[in-house]
Amino acid sequence: MHQLTPASRPGQHGVTLVELLVTMTIFGIMLAIGIPNASRWLLANRARGASEFYADGFSLARRQAVAHNAFSRISLTPNGNTGQLDWQVDICFATQAAQCSATQGAWSTTDAPSASDPEGAAGWKSVFRAADALPPAEILQPTTQPVGSNQVYYTPLGWVDPLFAGRVNSLRLDPSTAYAADVPPVALVVTLAGMATKCNPTLPDTDNRGCPP
Repeated sequence: MHQLTPASRPGQHGVTLVELLVTMTIFGIMLAIGIPNASRWLLANRARGASEFYADGFSLARRQAVAHNAFSRISLTPNGNTGQLDWQVDICFATQAAQCSATQGAWSTTDAPSASDPEGAAGWKSVFRAADALPPAEILQPTTQPVGSNQVYYTPLGWVDPLFAGRVNSLRLDPSTAYAADVPPVALVVTLAGMATKCNPTLPDTDNRGCPP
């Protein structure tokens, strides 16, 4: 009896060269359309989350001041890779010999606790966060107000020290024109109570979503 080989079974046939070329063409078109859109979506998503990155820094600085009954500060420094702002939170314990200010006091570092930390070598070390994961400044531009300000100092009660000359009142994040439809502008306003509040700087202050005057 004649046996059907796998290649000769009814209903089965190989892929022709034309079918393969058509499939590859369709796949190429899908990649050409899909990859740029996916990349744009990822960048827009990262831009929308940038405000959380900075809000976490302000919140951490305030929490550490209250938790340790100490002075704290957050410092914003330019990131050389993205043009965004890295942040670092330090704490300092005031002593009779030295108060905690921009020029006085033993502030913690990322390598060591404050020299006046009551817990000694086991005390709290500074926290540094790099802005490498944020979109570049060409897509999302950070601006502090007043321009050039880069620090906020907190008292042990969690209040902002209003006497510090370089105090950041707000941090604004503005998307580039190409991403304006996907990413709304946002600002973080640091109140004297130490809270960093999000708002939309393009809306009037009479709108509850707008920034305070």
